[in-house]
Amino acid sequence: MLNELTNRKTDLKNKSEEYKNKRNELNLEASKCATKRNDLNKRTKDLIDEAQQLKKQRDENNQQVSEAKLKRDELNEQANKVYAEIDKIRKDLNLGDGPSLKELKREIDRLEFKQQTEVLTPTSERELVDSIAKMTDELKRRKQQLEGSSELKSLLEKAQSLRDEAAVHHNKVKEYAEAAQQYHDKMIVIFKDADKVRAESDEAHKEFVKAQEAADEQHRLFIQSQKEIRELNKVIIGLKRKTKESKEESIREKTKKEAEEVYNQFKLGEKLNTEDLMLLQRSGLL
Repeated sequence: MLNELTNRKTDLKNKSEEYKNKRNELNLEASKCATKRNDLNKRTKDLIDEAQQLKKQRDENNQQVSEAKLKRDELNEQANKVYAEIDKIRKDLNLGDGPSLKELKREIDRLEFKQQTEVLTPTSERELVDSIAKMTDELKRRKQQLEGSSELKSLLEKAQSLRDEAAVHHNKVKEYAEAAQQYHDKMIVIFKDADKVRAESDEAHKEFVKAQEAADEQHRLFIQSQKEIRELNKVIIGLKRKTKESKEESIREKTKKEAEEVYNQFKLGEKLNTEDLMLLQRSGLL
């Protein structure tokens, strides 16, 4: 039984060492996964911070768009009121029938936009160019008529000044809108990059948890084997103590029996040698 327990203890020591080595390997793997995960998390945070900064710049430009639009529309509204005054005076002075200067200018702008944005046949484009030229000439003629009046001339200059200022703000609208779109596009790209890096981080975390749980299991087995070894040690020590005591008891019994035989021979008158005397002394018979 002592041999079986000793063999069992040896096996447990070997397994315990294996558990410890495997645990250490898995802990190292878990540490690498944790480092990778932390690096990816930092990269994700940096990307999100960058995207948030772009979002802020986009929103600032969108705010500028709103403000420029508001200013542009206010100026156009003021210009429209001035043109309304001009048309009223023009009618009062009988300076010609037909569309007002504002309507004429609006139609010219519409036709010019059509020419710039639509695909036309050569014939259609020539007709459109002719129409624009005729309307432009008519607009100039009307303005010349109106400029004969100092009041109308002043109103025309005021209206044109308002239109020019409105055009400046309209250009700002386009400028800010383009900038806002650029910031928005960059922000979307970076947010997508952040999502990809976050997915990699999540995967690294899963690998970390997997390795850590496996390391914990190997540690549990290591602790369990160490506990079994300690329990076996107690049993083995106890068995060895009992074996030793049994052996010593056997020796004492043997010595006592031999001493009694020598003592009996001594009583019968036989001479004792030194070893016999020592034996009697050890056994307590002398």
